This record gives sequence, structure tokens and C-alpha cells, in this order.
Amino acid sequence: MRSLAHELRYEPTPRRIRADAGGVTLVDSQDAFVVFEPRKLTPVFAVPEADIAADLLDAPTGRRRGGPLSHFAAHTAEGQVLTLRNGDLELPEAGFRVAEADLAGYVLLDFGAFDQWREEDEVIEGHPRDPFHRVDTRASSRRVMVGYGTTVLAESVRPVFVYETMLRVRTYLPREDVDFGVLERTSHSTICPYKGTASYWSVIGGGSRGENIAWSYETPLQDAVQLEGLIAFYDERTIIDVEGKSA
Repeated sequence: MRSLAHELRYEPTPRRIRADAGGVTLVDSQDAFVVFEPRKLTPVFAVPEADIAADLLDAPTGRRRGGPLSHFAAHTAEGQVLTLRNGDLELPEAGFRVAEADLAGYVLLDFGAFDQWREEDEVIEGHPRDPFHRVDTRASSRRVMVGYGTTVLAESVRPVFVYETMLRVRTYLPREDVDFGVLERTSHSTICPYKGTASYWSVIGGGSRGENIAWSYETPLQDAVQLEGLIAFYDERTIIDVEGKSA
């Protein structure tokens, strides 16, 4: 899979795809593709031009008006950048007509430029899901210790290991096995299209490396319900010992 990352990849999806902006449904398609531009890890949707309720205007390449170059706008494939316009509503550089024969008549769309996306009638967040991406959770009885410097953050014999495509294994622990006396909740949050919205904790007095070091999906998506309320720590900034071996 990693060897394919340098190529333009695309896969049709049978799901109905819709996107709203400014209170208007601008995209409604039953013939969408999930597309990866070369060297990009997250996909975007491409839909037929006829399924976009907006004029498609040539847009100058470079920086999107009002902000820095976006991840979407940093195209790694050849093609034409487009602005979408519906009346007074304008989405600058939110479309891309890629130079690929199999995608002729299709437009790649910037997920972040729209207010809401839906697959069928369910809202999706973050980015489209990769149809070849798996998130497998496995309960275990192995003994786990999580440390930060000389501080023990957690100890458990009830871990849940998460095996996610092309990512390192993550270790999730029951809250009862985590020492919240050395952690404080922060306002930071992130969105995972596969697991949901995560809330975070920092190590009290732990400096910059201790900031937002632990996270939890308190109301996970249906496909990740086994992770509800469990706590995970960044392996990169902690010591995670699994029966004498580093995670």
C-alpha cells in the first residue's frame, strides 16, 4: 500500500454523497469517487460536474483568499483549480479538475470548504473514509505500564490494542487504571473519521511534551464503540511498557 502512495488512486463509492455550504446543498451525487492525490494520506471526494449545484470558475493557483495555502490546495497531481459559485456564495479554490482520463468530467472537492458532508443520511467529519482502511480493536490481558519521566500515569491488565491500517498500534486503558491525579483536562479536541471526536489531557507540570498527551473517545462512532471512555497515550512522548517490552 505504501508503494502506491506516490500514484493517483481512485475508487468508486456506491454511497450517496452530499455536501452543504451556506445553508445550500451544493453537492448531491450517487456516482462519486474516493480519490487520493499522489503522496497524500487522506482522500477527497470527486463527483460529476453535473452533480454540483454551482458554477465552476477558473481560479488562480497559489493561496486561497483570506488564509494560507490549504492541504487541499497543495495539489500533487496535474489539473485545473476551480472556484465554486452559487449566487452570492463562493468557495474559492474548492474544486480541482484532475488531468486523468478515467476522471474526465469529475471534480475533486475540498472537504474543509463545506459546512457539512453526508454519506446517505449520516454526517461524516474530518475527511472521507478510505475504503481500504481498517480499525481493529482487540481486548487483551497483557500487563501495561505508562510512564512519563519518573511518573507512572497508568497501570493495567485490561488494555485494548487498536490496530489501524498503516499506523502504529495504540494502547487504550480503562479509566480506573489511569492516575488522573497527575493529569488535567484541556480544551483541545481532534476528529477522526473512523472513531469520532477525541478529548485530551495533559500531564500537570509536564512541559510542552506533556501537553495533550492522552486522549479519549467519550462518544465514539458506531464502528469504534469498544473504545468508549478508554484512555490512550502518545507512545512518542511516554514510556509504554507491555510486559517488559516497549510498545
